[in-house]
Amino acid sequence: MIAFLTLAGFVLLIGGAEILVRGASGLAQSFRLSKVVIGLTVVSFGTSAPEFAVSLQSGFAGQPDILMGNVIGSNIANVLLILGLTSIFVPLIVHESLIRMDVPIMVGLSGLLYFLALDGQLVRLESAFLASLLIVYLGLLFWMNKKGKGPAVDLSQAGEQDQPTLIWKDLLYITLGLVGLVLGARWLVAGAVDVAEYFGVSELVIGITIVAIGTSLPELATSIVAATKGEKDIAVGNVVGSNIMNILVVLGVSGAILPVDIPIQVSSIRIDLPFMLIVAACCFPVMLGGFTIHRWEGALLFGWFVAFMLYSVMSFKAPEVAFTMEFWTYRVAGPLTLLAIFGGGFTNYWMDRKKNLSTS
Repeated sequence: MIAFLTLAGFVLLIGGAEILVRGASGLAQSFRLSKVVIGLTVVSFGTSAPEFAVSLQSGFAGQPDILMGNVIGSNIANVLLILGLTSIFVPLIVHESLIRMDVPIMVGLSGLLYFLALDGQLVRLESAFLASLLIVYLGLLFWMNKKGKGPAVDLSQAGEQDQPTLIWKDLLYITLGLVGLVLGARWLVAGAVDVAEYFGVSELVIGITIVAIGTSLPELATSIVAATKGEKDIAVGNVVGSNIMNILVVLGVSGAILPVDIPIQVSSIRIDLPFMLIVAACCFPVMLGGFTIHRWEGALLFGWFVAFMLYSVMSFKAPEVAFTMEFWTYRVAGPLTLLAIFGGGFTNYWMDRKKNLSTS
């Protein structure tokens, strides 16, 4: 039964992602919105729906560690797993508007969440504050698009077609795609959690690893399909927007709805949340390198995702191994990786800028 649910979940995820990308791309043309804006809103809202559902379910079931671990793990997986793996398949072009506004917002919200978590809990008032920032972010996003400060709209494929018919068709695609994504992620996570609980893994580890990966599969499927179809703006915007939505909606809205405050473990404050903040900050130099995420950068990101998953499991099953990994990460691997990412990213940025100045 678990094998059937897992297989069916994968099929629904891939099919739902294909339909969702098709509908979102058409909707961008119908409403004269850029595909980056659609990726940051419609697609990221939809692909964050599994995280939101899991967070509410775990919160009401008295499992708040899964809720917090889900958000932290998903935000880490979105950058390291999704951007990393997708850019290995297809180098991703990053629109300048993401670097100018959305990535700084993602990094700022990650830092804000870490600051709010320092007292060991996220109270309902703090969750409501995060939820209120969603209105500010969406308003700013659509205002910039309306004023023409966002990315340009690709109307090359928008002919003399019947716009109302296209809109209904696109909305139907998006709805069917979201249903497939949510059901697929739910079935896949259900089987994975049963296996993890059978082996006696803690709720926090389940949230950061199994649940986070499972609920990030819609973003992974959507980004890979979008990138292979040439919709790279949707692929990158989906990841950045999903990370923002995870903090503002999944954690903010669900935390405001739940009748209790969200406790935060010491291990999350000491390791997981700072790592999430560092991963978000690494998006700056990675995306600045010619506004492209290259294959070698994607491989580096994906390698760190594998290492983080191993560390999360080892910290529960074999603490002495986790301590050794932590030591070498802080002293050797971490600094070298940051040097490569920041050095390579800014070097590529200045070389491209110098090239553009010489040709102008």
